[in-house]
Formats: sequence, structure tokens, C-alpha cells
Amino acid sequence: MGADNITRRVLLTAGGLTLLGIYAADPARHTEAAAGPPDAHPSPTGLADALTTRDRSARHARASGPHSSPAGQPHPAPAERPQLAVARHARRGTDRMPLTSIDDGPKAIALTIDDGPSPVYTPQVLRLLARYRITATFSMIGIEARAYPAVAREVAAAGHLIANHTWTHLDLQSLAPALVTEQMTRAADAIHAATGRVPDLFRAPYGAWSPFVLAQCARTGMTPLGWSVDPRDWSRPGVPSIVTNIMRNTHTGSIILEHDGGGNRAQTVAALKIVIPRLLAAGYHFRTP
Repeated sequence: MGADNITRRVLLTAGGLTLLGIYAADPARHTEAAAGPPDAHPSPTGLADALTTRDRSARHARASGPHSSPAGQPHPAPAERPQLAVARHARRGTDRMPLTSIDDGPKAIALTIDDGPSPVYTPQVLRLLARYRITATFSMIGIEARAYPAVAREVAAAGHLIANHTWTHLDLQSLAPALVTEQMTRAADAIHAATGRVPDLFRAPYGAWSPFVLAQCARTGMTPLGWSVDPRDWSRPGVPSIVTNIMRNTHTGSIILEHDGGGNRAQTVAALKIVIPRLLAAGYHFRTP
């Protein structure tokens, strides 16, 4: 009995030495056993590649395209931007995501006019809206409000809403936070100086929203304003194209995007003369966000 116990102990010891010998001869085998199957734990480089691929797949250009600059020269299309979460239907002030629809009953829609004020086209739009007793929202560029304060005052005096559309219509996603803040603040100051109003709506140029822009809207009490119908009138596609796009895509809750500044907006004015009475005849009524 004693001899058998000694033999087992020797064999166990010998087995242990054998295992240690294998470990010393081929340490990679031990590493594979501990690490599990290949790809179970990607390397830091592999993880970075995966994240880069995921981020790259999430980058899309905005549908709005290259709006025009205050001087009338088209802005180049911004580089691809990370897509923010899709905005939801919401009542004003109840959601930090940009509003892309209004909730004001059946057939309620909103008309928004961007990139002014323009001494040429804004008065034409104002006369048209007055004719049909429509209240719209004008997204003003600060440098334009400073250049044409009397036109900005006409918009305010007519009872229309005014949204902050930044100081010089830059892509905010490409700017440092301090510059984003400056773009928003200078525009608000210029609009206030011209109209006596502090805007409580904000529309990002190109629809280029970011977490910082949305946070800045919350800090300054401005509701982020998007859109749901974009006839791309800024590109001057022709009056029939603008009219067809609006009539085809407008439904209850739609926010329509048009422009009175940033270039020649004769097509926009001509299209509004057609589309406004058609929408009214279809039973739509205009509200504000």
C-alpha cells in the first residue's frame, strides 16, 4: 500500500514536470488557451478599426445641400457629417431634438423662410403673406439683419416669428465650441438690435446639428427648428419643380423650407404665389412652430 502511494506521487510529480516542460517549450500554446479562439478579444488596433468603420458608415451629407451665402455666392457643400438622431414629432419646448413637424391639429402646416432679410425678396414675400393672412417664421442671418435692419423690422412688425440662423451661415459642425457660441450669440444680438426681439427659435445652417449646438440652444432658451419639406429652391430648379415638390410632400404637420435671401429668389417668390393658394384650397392652414 505504501509503495503504491509513493509511485503515484512520483508519477504526479513527473506529470507536472512534463506539463511544465511543454509550457516552457511552447508558451504560445498557453497563450492561445487563455485567450480563447481568434477574434474573441480584438487587439486595440482592431478595435480602433472597427470603431472607425462604424463611424464612417454613420456619416452622411445633409439633404439640404449647399445653401447660398449672404453675399449670394453658393456655399460649397459641407463635408460629410455624422448623422444626428432623427428628429421626432414634438410640441415646441418639449423635446431637445430639432422640430421637424408641428402638432396643431389636422391640416396644420408651417412655412419657414431662410437666409434673409433681403431688401429685394423679403418685402415681396411679406406682401404675399399679408394677402393670404399667413404667419410664417423667418430664419435670419445676423449679418444680414445688421445690414438691413429696416427690413428685419418689417418682418417683426407684420407679426411673423423670427429664428436665429447664425451670424454668417457657417457649418457649425466644423467649428470649435467657442466659435459656435459666437455665431449664435452675434446673430441673436443683431436680430435684437434690429427688431427689439430676442429669438427663441434656432435653425442650424444646412441642418448641421451637433450635441453642442443642441446644448447651446437649451442653455439660451432657443428651440431647435428643422424642416420636413425641402423643395431645394435655393438651387433654383425652376418654379414647376418647387411647386410640385411642396404639393407632393406636404401633409399634416409639415414644416416647409423656403428662402428669401442668399441669392436670386425670384423662383421662390413665383412658386409661393402658386403654392400658397393651392395649399389653402386643399384645406391646409398655416401655423407657426
